[in-house]
Parts: sequence; structure tokens; C-alpha cells
Amino acid sequence: MCTAIAYKGHKSFFGRNLDLEYFYDETVTITPKNFELKFRKRKEIKCHYAIIGMAYVVDNYPLYYDGMNDKGLAMAGLSFPGYAKYNKFDDEKENITPFELIPYILGSCKNIYEVKKLLEKINIVDVNFSEDLPLTPMHWLISDGELSVVVESEKSGLKTYDNPVGVLTNSPTFDYQLFNLNNYMTLSKETPNNFFDKNLDLKAYSRGMGAMGLPGDVSSVSRFIRASFIKSNILKGGNIEEDISQFFHILTSVEQLKGCVHIENDKYEYTIYSSCMDLEKGIYYYKTYDNSQITGVDMNKCNLNSSKLKSFEVIKKSNIYCQN
Repeated sequence: MCTAIAYKGHKSFFGRNLDLEYFYDETVTITPKNFELKFRKRKEIKCHYAIIGMAYVVDNYPLYYDGMNDKGLAMAGLSFPGYAKYNKFDDEKENITPFELIPYILGSCKNIYEVKKLLEKINIVDVNFSEDLPLTPMHWLISDGELSVVVESEKSGLKTYDNPVGVLTNSPTFDYQLFNLNNYMTLSKETPNNFFDKNLDLKAYSRGMGAMGLPGDVSSVSRFIRASFIKSNILKGGNIEEDISQFFHILTSVEQLKGCVHIENDKYEYTIYSSCMDLEKGIYYYKTYDNSQITGVDMNKCNLNSSKLKSFEVIKKSNIYCQN
């Protein structure tokens, strides 16, 4: 399970928590403009926008979990169990597999307007990457820093939802998650007044009581509510560094801790990594479960006109600064 957010501070940011019970050999990977993007059911793209993001590279193919391009468009794929449905080949559509969707969108589009136009032509096809890497049910959050959309391939077809809160978690469908916020419209950052009974001397005995009822569990529905509330109320930083700090604090509020979500046997789901992308500067920041120090990779310090992937090993080991 995961949480992704789009955030506007002094600049535009996008990122996510990846919650899983295992770690592949993920790397921060740059796909330069002249790296040939190959597809299973359509012609390759030899020249495209450059992409940076977290990916599992297999046979020289970047399986992106999230990323952004050099035009400031960002995208993340999140688990969507019980609802995602992929389709058979349709010769009247652009047939794209789920694992190809992030590089296809980010390689082709520079803003949400172009994304929406491209999505009108897309059919997400049911083709596994390999026998060892079958498809995962997914849906996607896409943002250009101003507007955000959610893409879901369901039984009823491919749906594109405008996302006014800039938050996505997991199942159920996004339209339900957005409607469910109506049940929490009384939450507030302010100290509450007594509307229960004016004849009773009821008083706030603690700070923060305006948000009583805010879910604290890590289910997808609760994380959606909590991330949306915190994101809409958190103070903007005084500079870019403070905005990045606030961004990671939002993600921390919905992170999963080792041992609290039991999967099976001795497996536990936890927040493998958290990412924050500066959409204007092209810098990909991340931290991992065991390394809370923020690490950045600047795509513009690499040769974006290259034809070869460039990968940076994820720093997982804790790096503690000793002050004396």
C-alpha cells in the first residue's frame, strides 16, 4: 500500500511513500532523452522527454514506481487491489502495458492537458513483464504542479478523475475516496466550540481537539483522509528547504512502521522509502526506512541527451551525524 501527494509551496513538489514488505534493488534512475523506449504492443520511441525516478531496472528496462520528466510533469503508480482491470489488445487504441505507462506518459507529455488528450487514446493491456514479474493491480496519480489527475483502469473502462486534493492512496476507487471526505468536513485545526449542549459547561481540555475524529490507522481510506487534512492545513515553509521538510512531514504522518502491519509468516509491510520531487529544478529527493537523512539526485547534472540509463544506488544504511 502507498500514499502519493502533490504539494504547492514556494515551488511545486510531488512524491510518495512506497509501502511494501520487501525491497528490490531499486535505484534512482535517469532515462535520458535518447534512450530508446520499447513497448510490447506499439512502436518504440527513440526521442522523448528525460525522466528521473525510483525504478527497478530489469534487462535494461526501467520499471518506474514514480518519477518526473524535465518539463515538470510527475507520476506515481500505487497498488489498486480488487478494482484494477487490464484489457485485451484493441487495434483502435494505443495499447500500453501497466509497467510501460509511467515512461510512456512522462516521455510524451509536458502537462496535464496533454496527459488527458493522450489518455483518450490509451488502452491498458494485460501483458506481464515476465513470468517472474507478473502485473500488479495499479492506479496512478499524475501532476504538473498546478493540476492533478487520477487514472484507473476498471471493469467499466479507463477513468480519469480530476484530483482537487492532490492525494492518492489505494483501494477503493478514487471517486469513493473523494466523496468520503464529506464525512470529515467538521475537522478543524482550530480549538472547537461547544455545539453539543449550551447548558453544559464543556471546554477544550487539550490543544488539537478540533481534529478529533481524524483517523489514525494505516488503512488506505484513513491515510487518504489524514494526508488530505494535513496537506490542506500544514504551513508553507519560508523557503524551498522548509517546503521539502514539510513535504516529508506530510508523508511521515501516514508512514507504516515495521511490525504494525502483518502480511504473512514473518513478513510485515512498512514504508520502504519516501520521495519528494522538485518539479521545477528536476531534483529527486528521497529517504528510506533506515536512513532518515534526505538524499537528492539532480537530473540536470547528468547528460540528458545520452542514450544510456544512469542509475544511483539507494542509500539505505543509517547515516547519523555526530555533533561533538
